[in-house]
Order: sequence, then structure tokens, then C-alpha cells
Amino acid sequence: MSIFKAYDIRGVYPSDLNEAMAEKIGRAYIVFTGAKKVVVGRDMRPHSEPLFRAVVKGMLEQGADVVDLGLCSTPMSYHANGKLHADGSIMITASHNPGEWNGFKLCRAEAVPISGATGIKDIEALVAADTWTAPEKSGMFSTYDISAEYAKFLRSFVKFGRKLKVVVDYANAMGSYEIKGIEDLFEIVPLYKELDGTFPNHEANPLHLETLDAIRRKVVETGADFGAAFDGDADRCGFIDNEGNIIPMDLFTALIAQDTLADAPAGTPILYDLRSSWAVKESIAEHGGKPVMSRVGHAFIKAQMREVGAVFAGELSGHYYYKENYVAESQGLSMVKLTNLICKTGSKVADLVRPLKKYFQSGEINSKVADTAPVLDAIRRKYADGNLFELDGVSVEYADWWFNVRASNTEPLLRLIVEAKDRATMEAKRDDLLKLIRG
Repeated sequence: MSIFKAYDIRGVYPSDLNEAMAEKIGRAYIVFTGAKKVVVGRDMRPHSEPLFRAVVKGMLEQGADVVDLGLCSTPMSYHANGKLHADGSIMITASHNPGEWNGFKLCRAEAVPISGATGIKDIEALVAADTWTAPEKSGMFSTYDISAEYAKFLRSFVKFGRKLKVVVDYANAMGSYEIKGIEDLFEIVPLYKELDGTFPNHEANPLHLETLDAIRRKVVETGADFGAAFDGDADRCGFIDNEGNIIPMDLFTALIAQDTLADAPAGTPILYDLRSSWAVKESIAEHGGKPVMSRVGHAFIKAQMREVGAVFAGELSGHYYYKENYVAESQGLSMVKLTNLICKTGSKVADLVRPLKKYFQSGEINSKVADTAPVLDAIRRKYADGNLFELDGVSVEYADWWFNVRASNTEPLLRLIVEAKDRATMEAKRDDLLKLIRG
């Protein structure tokens, strides 16, 4: 299987991704983008350092200047890309993947992502060709600590005047860097803060709900106002309410939209991913925003945000995107904005979420399907009487329920999500669709 994926470059170290490959990727990245100045950050995995040295060697030999950010979160690397007026950035991380994995997240200037469709496949072809014409002059290497600027950026959004108690599950990963500049504004109860790229306590993936068991218990035990659980590179976060319940990630989008819209002109566009509850678009509209549906995937969402002038977007996978951070993630900012909302309303988080839980949703259900096209055709035929659209897969809306079915970018899977105004309808429609998908 290729390490050149739909959204990044990722594989097992050293069998799939090693120093020799990293050096070629560095060269290919410069040849493809023509970048003259690139910022490079890395996570805490033991092999991030040798991969860093190798990818930098390739870029320097291709004549580009490299700015070493050192250890940082992915949102910090995006911030540095824009703040330092770089031509591009590379973040060395495998995000939520297990410790033996590593990879590269690639961007152009202003943190515009390079995806499979916009350059990763071209870089793969250049790596495969392995023919390089190096310029006479190598690039210059320097270091830069972005943490003070990133802290200043996060603090500029603070509208609260009291310290909330927050349990933070750092997952032995880069969340400790992501919120280092704002930790003093909270009473932090830390879990697994020590950096350890082998992930000794649990995998750094808040989408796997069992990884949230410890933080849920700790929130209740300590009487915390909320909990925040970061993934490996801190570009995703799972939030827990004061009662120890997981806040559904689409509903969290609605909460952050409320704080964002408090300072925005009426009709400001906010993106929500098409798998989100009806409650999300309703809440955005109620608070004066213009809800705009988006397809799944950070490269698509960031492009659409730029297109429509959106200030914020939320994705069901726990990615939250902010115009102010160069149209990219910032989970430190998500923490600040949730705190703003709690302090402004004087409400508990559970009480803010409760009114949004008005519909019944199946969650995303995966089915192995070798050939997805005929199944999607059958769904189109059967549900042709509804409001059918194909922004990402097949979505159909009716008066009292809706669903989306889409193919995975990386596996032979169809992913289904169903929502209805009552549980019985949701379960009946879910079962009908699964019979069709799996039959």
C-alpha cells in the first residue's frame, strides 16, 4: 500500500517510511512547489527526529531555506507557516496512528494543504523518478520558536475572567505544546502529560471512544467544568461535559459557532460537515450565522472556507477550523471559545449541549463493500423520491429524517449515517439502508 495518501504521507517506520525516502520527499516537495522558505515542525515520536534531519537535508540540497520549529503541535506549524510568511510547511507526525507510524503533513504558503488531488500524487511521481538536478547553492538552515506568538494569538480571543477547572488528556503527545501558552488561565487537572511516542496509556485518538474513559471518570471525580482530550499532533480534540458525557463533535461545532457569531456580522458563513445533526445548521442560523454544508476532509473544507469567506468550520472527526489561524485547526482556540461561552452564559456545558440533542442519530456505521458503485446506484434508485444531492457520496433528506452514504477514501468501505426526529424512524431507516448496503 502506498504511503502517499489522500491527505498526507504516512507509513510504518522504517519499513514504509525511512530516512532515504524522507530525503527524496524533501527534494520532491521543493521541486513540485518551488518553495524558497519552508517551516518544519515535528511531534515526539522517536523517529520524528531522524526523519526531520533527512527531509531537511533533501530540501536544503534543492536550494530551499528551512526554518526548524522544533517540537510543536500541527496547529502551531500552520500558525508559523502564515506568521513567518513561509512558502510552505511540513509537519512530521502520524497524528493518531500507533507509535510505529510516522508521516508528513504538507502545505503551501498560508497553510493551504497539499492533498492527493493537489500535489501528493505529483510528489509521489517525482520520488519514484528519483532524478534530481540540484542548484549550485544549498539553502540556509535556521531555528525559530513560534510558541510565544502562538500563545499571544490564543490569548487574544479570551473573554473570560475566571479560571475553570479542566481535565486535559494530553495522550503523552503534542497537546502539552498546543496549550502551553494558555495553561495558566485554567485550573488544569493533567492526564498523561509526559511526552512518549510509544503511547503507553492509550492511543491518541479521541474518535475511539474507549480512549476517553479515563478523562470522563476524572471530570466527574474532580468536579471539573469540562474535559479536553487531544490526539497525537493536537489538531483534533474530543470534549467532555461537566457530567462526564462525551460532547458529540458535530454539536461541539454548534457551541463554538455561538461564541464565534457573538462578534461577527449577521449572515457570516460557518461551515458544518454534511454528517452533522440538523441541530447544527439550526443553531448557526438561530445565532445569526449563515450555515453552509461542506463535504468531508480537511483539504476540501479549507478550500471551501476560503471560497465562501467562512470564519469557522467544524468536522465530525473533531477537527475545528478557524479563519484567524490561516484557515486551519487550533484546538487551543477551541478550548478558549468553549470557556468564553460557559462564562458568558453562566451555564454548565451539559446544559448548553442538552437543547442541541433534539434528534436521534445512528453515528457513522462502516460496512465492507468490495464494489461500492452498484450499491450507491441502488440507493439512488430506492430513495429518488427524497431531496437527493451528491456533495460527498449520496445524501437524501425527507421531512422527518435524512441519511448520507459515502465511500471511504482509503478502504473498501461504505460509511452510513442516519438521523431522524424520533428513535423508531431512525432505527427502521438505518436497518433498511444496512440491508441494502450489505445485501
